[in-house]
Amino acid sequence: MSQEPANRNSASQEPANQELLSRTALGVFRLNGQFLSVSERLARPAGLTAAWWQVLGAVLREDLPVSGIARTMGMTRQGVQRVADLLVGKGLAEYVPNPAHRRAKLLRPTDEGRAAVRRIDPGHTALAARLAAELGEERFTETVRVLEQLSVAMEAVAEE
Repeated sequence: MSQEPANRNSASQEPANQELLSRTALGVFRLNGQFLSVSERLARPAGLTAAWWQVLGAVLREDLPVSGIARTMGMTRQGVQRVADLLVGKGLAEYVPNPAHRRAKLLRPTDEGRAAVRRIDPGHTALAARLAAELGEERFTETVRVLEQLSVAMEAVAEE
């Protein structure tokens, strides 16, 4: 008998949870569009696109295989491969041997690629300051924490 109220409560929560999921997804889709738009504007003067910047940004700290970049950035492996090949063709990145895997080469930014990303820094810094001013430092930090938690939760749910 004690399970009946819990089941009823759980069933009554389903529409509310569906609404929360829909609102979350729509909000994230809108944010993605907004971030892509501002990223294109920031990257253009440096001779990059948002996608090129995204892939270069993934390998600034460590060389990664295309599959690792795709996982890190939430992109498809094929999409990353196309961008990586373009970056290599433009001299902004290079493929280097991967000691852990003979066939899956690592992508590494060239000095020219690093310089292109550095040219974005002033606009990136200004945008970060404007967002911090708009949200407040504490809410900005909390936003990052919640989005990171949401990403981890989505990975866990997707694995089931």
